[in-house]
Amino acid sequence: MNDETKFLLKRIAFYSVVFTFVIWVVLPLIVAILYAFSSKLDYYDPSKIIPTHFTKEYVQIILFTLGAWDGIKNSVIVALITILISFALGVPAGYAIAKFVFPAKDTLKLSIVALRMFPIPVMAIPLVVLYIRLRLVDTLLGVALAHTAMALPFVVLITSSIFAGVSKEYEEAAMVFGLTRLGSFLKITLPLALPGLAAAAMFTFVMSWNEVFVASVLTLYHRTLPAQILSIMAGSSGGAAPDYYRFAAAFIMTIPAMIFIFFARKYLISMWGITLK
Repeated sequence: MNDETKFLLKRIAFYSVVFTFVIWVVLPLIVAILYAFSSKLDYYDPSKIIPTHFTKEYVQIILFTLGAWDGIKNSVIVALITILISFALGVPAGYAIAKFVFPAKDTLKLSIVALRMFPIPVMAIPLVVLYIRLRLVDTLLGVALAHTAMALPFVVLITSSIFAGVSKEYEEAAMVFGLTRLGSFLKITLPLALPGLAAAAMFTFVMSWNEVFVASVLTLYHRTLPAQILSIMAGSSGGAAPDYYRFAAAFIMTIPAMIFIFFARKYLISMWGITLK
């Protein structure tokens, strides 16, 4: 087998893997979108794989009649608050871990990761009792604080890795020219770390957007979208919602997160040195 044949086979294998991965990710989205707008007759017609008659009825019912639209607004607010608090606490902690040497540094990093070892359902009852005493039950701030506790360890570790990749010589040079440490951080380190911080923000947003257990336990009237969808599906037809309602709910759950990632993707991709036009 000559070199050209080996090269061709490697390219075929590579593109086959890429094609399989793309299909694995994209196909469920296509199916969810198609059947979210499919008519009931097309959905239950065994002779049709791809629907030909479409309706907005089921999406509109879930959005406006059953309250998913309010869930979307609540989810966005909770996710933004989670990002804000996580970054306010996690970015300074990540910077300190990356740039300073202090006793038990590795132990501290391990302890941060260990915070995620406790299953959320085990802490549900103590968390509800604590929230009742603090009057945070059924509030968006309470859900955001719980999501922050879940996301903060990862934000600290991600940001510490990002800041560790920024050479300290840049900050030292900036301080030689008159900037304070805070000024050198804001004008030198932070812009260089921005793509990585955007990636951490995307992770935090998606984690908060998809989280359902805490939001279901802590809220009743001010539910996030996943908790609202769960309530709709459980409360429909004795816990067995029709499949076309489930596809409509999947579509509603997926699209806002995809829109957020679409606008933030250039920061994530530029983290690997790729530029989007």
